[in-house]
Amino acid sequence: MKEFLSGNEAIAKAAYDAGVQFAAGYPGTPSTEILENIAKRYIDVYAEWSPNEKVALEAASGASMAGARALASMKHVGLNLAADPLMTLSYTGVNGGLVIVTADDPGIHSSQNEQDNRHYARFAKIPLLEPSDSQEAYDLTKLAFEISERFDTPVILRTTTRISHSKSLVSIKKTAKRAVKKTAIPNNIEKFVMIPSYARERHRIIETRLKRLQNFSDKFPYNRHENKKGKIGIITSGIAYQYVKEVCRDIPVLKLSMTYPLPVNLIKRFAKGFKKVYVVEELDPFLENEIKALGINVIGKEKLPSFGELNPDIIEGALIGKRKRIRKNKLMLPVRTPIMCAGCPYLGIFYTLKKLGLFVAGDIGCYTLAALSPYNAIDSTLCMGAGICQAFGMEKVLKEEERKKLVAVIGDSTFLHSGITGLMDIVYNKGITTVIILDNSTTAMTGRQDHPSSGFTLKGEETKEVNIAEICRVIGVERVRHINPFNLSEIENIILEEINQKMPSVIISKSPCVLLKHKSRVHRQPSLTVDLSACNGCMACLKIGCPALERVEKDNLSLVTINTMLCNGCRLCVDLCRIGAISS
Repeated sequence: MKEFLSGNEAIAKAAYDAGVQFAAGYPGTPSTEILENIAKRYIDVYAEWSPNEKVALEAASGASMAGARALASMKHVGLNLAADPLMTLSYTGVNGGLVIVTADDPGIHSSQNEQDNRHYARFAKIPLLEPSDSQEAYDLTKLAFEISERFDTPVILRTTTRISHSKSLVSIKKTAKRAVKKTAIPNNIEKFVMIPSYARERHRIIETRLKRLQNFSDKFPYNRHENKKGKIGIITSGIAYQYVKEVCRDIPVLKLSMTYPLPVNLIKRFAKGFKKVYVVEELDPFLENEIKALGINVIGKEKLPSFGELNPDIIEGALIGKRKRIRKNKLMLPVRTPIMCAGCPYLGIFYTLKKLGLFVAGDIGCYTLAALSPYNAIDSTLCMGAGICQAFGMEKVLKEEERKKLVAVIGDSTFLHSGITGLMDIVYNKGITTVIILDNSTTAMTGRQDHPSSGFTLKGEETKEVNIAEICRVIGVERVRHINPFNLSEIENIILEEINQKMPSVIISKSPCVLLKHKSRVHRQPSLTVDLSACNGCMACLKIGCPALERVEKDNLSLVTINTMLCNGCRLCVDLCRIGAISS
């Protein structure tokens, strides 16, 4: 049987076929669809959106301890948060197979950095598998669970954006019945309690395991030598293999799918027969440095870039010395500047923050777009939850008057992910920072996934909503204010009041994302129109950054009109139009 699947869909299918009973993660492009597919298609698997990636991996490890096969899925930066349990899980090992999917983002399509998570495998001393297409995403996911149980170790399955989202045919063997492991409460203190005396012994076990894994890698059938005759050879892995095969069809290739630990003997045998050996890989010289450490002289990053995605043209230019000609009549698509949606409840907040000239410590979410024109109202973005901490750190070193110019902005999902501890730090250490929580009842930027305060689980079941305002009060914030994000005067007045307080304060803007289906759109009103005979072209309304507002030329004048297909009737532009040219 064959199916046309993306890499993410193939991983979900393989996890199910491998007998996974527990799957957890936090939504983040390019990994999101793995958990979504498991939840929608395979109802007999327990699947959840966890509050963050650390929780997801810890919960998955618990399922593994009880004997079940478990999967934890996250984007590359999510593994930074989950690195704490990951490092010690290498020591404890597993009971049921445990696979951690990390989806890297070469080219930084939707992330704040371009880190190469292959280093985590070496750091934690656990095996790393890298598929090069959807078929291998399926095959290697199934094998990852077998390797995990055979060698008593977590396994990292590393994908990239192209593998996650590209589709190809996948051959799937029909099985009579999905094999599900029996579960039981574990009773093995020396294995699962990592106090120093037990951890020391487990570390010895890790080193022995690593040697066994290296021998296994040498015989791993997905590490293979193709086209054996030639003067030069290429060692590659992942999506780079596809590019190599496209432009270097007759050049011998050693394709690696288990990239840690490396198949040392296989690499040595391959390298012997060539005058030159190239290593083609995206991002860091991970394979290159490991191979050079074996005493093999290879050519890598002196020819290929250490940043961004590779493509066939780049590889052809580096290895063959020419690039494919770009057609002169090549269609150039117009550039679309990232912008928030029409009627988004964030628009009025950032218009006001810009107007007040405040320093805004931002965070990860749709609101990060406020760093761009026309808002230019986000001044820092580091990682999930960091905005609150950065604002507080600045507060503690600035003069008193300067402190009043700081606010932190964070979304509801991000606040529950890793913002609570930052707010607790402010309260505990006697800060006065004002935190604005933008609650739109979803994890919007990754595709509107649910979270602990949305009222729904990953499987769409209704559940108890975590009350963000009550969390703030319980940890000691006395001033918790609510604002209407579509009332500009109210937004401005409350922000000015709170930044002048000598105690911590939280301002909550609660209004659902305009794209949500299962929430009432309380602010959706009839579309607005502009009376062009009254419009004087002042363009004041454009400062709100709503994509429904469009420039139009009339009688040699630049005026503004409203695209009624986009307008949600939020009326923010009405408040900005001093001459009353906009109405329902």
